[in-house]
Amino acid sequence: MDLKLIVAYLAIGIFSGFMSGMFGIGGGSVRIPLLNLAGLPLLTAFGVNLFVIPFSSLIGAISQRANINRKVALYVIIGGSLGSVTGAFLVGLAPTLVLAIIFVVTAFITILAMYLDRIAPELYRRISPNARNIVLFSFLLNIVTGIRGGSGGSLFPPFLRVVRLDIHKAIATSLFVTIFTASLAIIIYWRRGDIVYLPAFSVLAGSMIGAIVGSKISLRTKPFWLEIGLALFVVALALTVIYRAL
Repeated sequence: MDLKLIVAYLAIGIFSGFMSGMFGIGGGSVRIPLLNLAGLPLLTAFGVNLFVIPFSSLIGAISQRANINRKVALYVIIGGSLGSVTGAFLVGLAPTLVLAIIFVVTAFITILAMYLDRIAPELYRRISPNARNIVLFSFLLNIVTGIRGGSGGSLFPPFLRVVRLDIHKAIATSLFVTIFTASLAIIIYWRRGDIVYLPAFSVLAGSMIGAIVGSKISLRTKPFWLEIGLALFVVALALTVIYRAL
């Protein structure tokens, strides 16, 4: 493989790993389009992305382990893992534009949900974050992101704010959860032969470095700025998805 490509994959890994550690996302929303631009077929980009997520999320989760809500994480893992596997099987069946619209609508709903306690406090108080609801919504979120080769990480932190976790706990719990939601989907991509290992290990090396740096900065960042940064990032990704689909 060309040395320039290896360096490019390392750079993609560092950037996406940093965003993962900083905001608790899986990193796929950054990694997949960049890998595709670097020349990998879309399904291969999906496979490489999922291969990297458990390792980069593990680094972030270890750094932020004190903030993980294990009870909520268990429910999200159950629903999210089922959604990831379902989404991985459904890849390519739905038209790109339809997927983009679903992703964007879901992204904006989760962003509004993150600020629901301030936008509509009465509605926020009525929401019951019980086990059934957490499992169900985690399942639905991961079907949407799983169809696009992700692990649900880009939407989990805003969703976890709705179930009464503060932003630091939402980020840490999201990182922990995506270790599991991505791992099951990897098996499907591996069996289909969609994982190319040299790009995968190059991106992985960069992602682990980025995740360490991002997690350390995240722990030192005030909740207000983390919420603003995460909201802007998810909106930007949603607009990018629509642009690419059109």
